[in-house]
Amino acid sequence: MNKKAILLAGGAGTRLYPLTRIVCKQLLPVYDKPMICYPLATLMLGGLRDVLIISTPKDLPMLQDYLGDGSWLGIRIEYAAQPKPEGIAQAFLIGADFLGDAGASLILGDNIFYGKLDFYRKALSLERGACIFGYQVRDPERYGVVEFGPDGRALSLEEKPKNPKSPFAIPGLYVYDNRVVEYCRALRPSARGELEITDLNLVYLRAKELHVKLLSRGMAWLDTGTQASLLEAGNYIATIEHRQGLKIACLEEVAFRMRFINETELERLVDALPKGEYREYLRLVCAEGPGAFSPEPAA
Repeated sequence: MNKKAILLAGGAGTRLYPLTRIVCKQLLPVYDKPMICYPLATLMLGGLRDVLIISTPKDLPMLQDYLGDGSWLGIRIEYAAQPKPEGIAQAFLIGADFLGDAGASLILGDNIFYGKLDFYRKALSLERGACIFGYQVRDPERYGVVEFGPDGRALSLEEKPKNPKSPFAIPGLYVYDNRVVEYCRALRPSARGELEITDLNLVYLRAKELHVKLLSRGMAWLDTGTQASLLEAGNYIATIEHRQGLKIACLEEVAFRMRFINETELERLVDALPKGEYREYLRLVCAEGPGAFSPEPAA
């Protein structure tokens, strides 16, 4: 799997104002962890260890202060600025040097996925083409919608259609082969002045190389772009954690379960934490060992 990861944590966070006046949107709490932990955990659980975080010049220092270079998690994190929000697809141009000749997976910083990630790992093994995901929703007209055939290839893409051709929305998680930067360089800004991710996906669609993988009914996809959805996501995470006694998107645990770090390294991280419930939870994780649970540690 020759793929690297881009976590796009940009945007002005205007829908979350005034919360975003005091802190970076992706560092707002989703129950007991900063928002950015959830998409980063998804990338790590996919097996990706080279991550580029793209954010605004104002917010980058806060993110760097929190996550550092990623070495404490056994991964490598680099950072780049997106001075203006000029489209999701712009992330690939910003990250061109980082990607080199590798393929890429991009996740949006306000998207949360919880459940088994087999669908994602299979998509990451794709050597040619691109893969997007379909998630059944009650109100597909609010989203980008994908129609697909029995072979799993996309037939059409529509952005917020009045009469959707399918009930499957496209979440903010994408996988592309190593032609993605080349294709993005050929894109033209849309009427709103942005390089649209839909236009990039249409390039692969026209070449019959856009695959679709459906998220099962047991998979949860949440976004946290508004006050209401942020609260709903926090309540969802709290309910699952309280019920199971397991944490979702605990980065130290994910790194340990994925064997990015060993027991000694985890113990060192735990010893540096302040006393509290989070530290005690990680002490239990350390004592149990990396293969203690068959369920996925986070998603």
